[in-house]
Amino acid sequence: MDGVLLRTEPADVPFLDVGAINARHADELKAVAARVIDSGRYVLGEELAAFEREFAAWCGVPHAVGVGNGLDALALILRGYKQLGALGEGDEVIVPGNTFIASFLAVSANRLLPVPVEPDPLSFNLDPARVAAAIGPRTRAIMAVHLYGQLADMPALAALARQHRLLLIEDAAQAHGAACDGRRAGAFGDAAAFSFFPAKNLGALGDGGAVVTADARLARAVAALRNYGSEVKYRHLFQGVNSRLDELQAALLRVKLKYLDDEVAWRRRVARRYRDGIRHAQIRLPGVAREEQHAWHLFVLRCPHRDALQQHLQAHGIHSQVHYPVPPHRQPAYPELHHLSLPLTERLHEEVLSLPIGPTLGEDAVARVIAACNAFRCPP
Repeated sequence: MDGVLLRTEPADVPFLDVGAINARHADELKAVAARVIDSGRYVLGEELAAFEREFAAWCGVPHAVGVGNGLDALALILRGYKQLGALGEGDEVIVPGNTFIASFLAVSANRLLPVPVEPDPLSFNLDPARVAAAIGPRTRAIMAVHLYGQLADMPALAALARQHRLLLIEDAAQAHGAACDGRRAGAFGDAAAFSFFPAKNLGALGDGGAVVTADARLARAVAALRNYGSEVKYRHLFQGVNSRLDELQAALLRVKLKYLDDEVAWRRRVARRYRDGIRHAQIRLPGVAREEQHAWHLFVLRCPHRDALQQHLQAHGIHSQVHYPVPPHRQPAYPELHHLSLPLTERLHEEVLSLPIGPTLGEDAVARVIAACNAFRCPP
């Protein structure tokens, strides 16, 4: 139709385009996939060993153990400490009330008791003062979740852990690249759990996870537990599980690890534009303790009219998500916790909304998100 100008609507702004992220490295990913396929070795081989070395070095710790997923990583840390005698059935683990349910599930799967506490209202992470108040005679560990990619207050939590002789465990499932004073997430506690779910800052092309630690005894225990409790074939030290990061995913993660620093830097740039550009009386932007330490897995704002704002953004072709609509202590899975009153946690879960963010989000898309947020009209 020569001479006819066709008007087209702008493309939607996706929440996260995982396909586009992987497409940038497609040639390398396909090459290493072919290498693994041709090798004939698909479980507990050289690709996994190499990734464990590289990821441990990147985190700044001596040991990394690849496992099946992020939940298993958390659960196996606790199970490993049970095997080593540092935890016992019925012991309490302090966890954030404001977190994904995996933090709770890892605790209860080990027949330990999650003790949820309210978050710091600025960062949404564990509040050290409330943690101190929750420590009791059965408390044996603190689980610090680096929610949305921002480090919890690790110096304060580490001081509490030392004072009360508690384990300090990092749930770093969203924190690949978060850092403070030259130390990355995973290098602050006794052990840390990472997830490589495809949507994470370091995402596999399937599921995966890792435990990182400076504790050689724990690393050895987790390595055995993930493999049926075995270090030597058909010899079983523990009643273990089958949770191994496979060779293909390890090889793919080795490729993507090379680009992670640059991708986190882009996330920080997008977050800075949002924080500078969004100006709305009813939209509360995320609090940041230190800009350079946040990995920005998610950019989560608060709005008392959250559902209306999400509908408004959708009408403008902008996809958003709610992380998370129901807190763990209100889930049917935990009826024994329904009596708890965690008003700040509950209010956050009614108000939070995650905007698009990721290493392939372009400048024009960021501008559209900012403009749409500023144009939002609150319902009467």
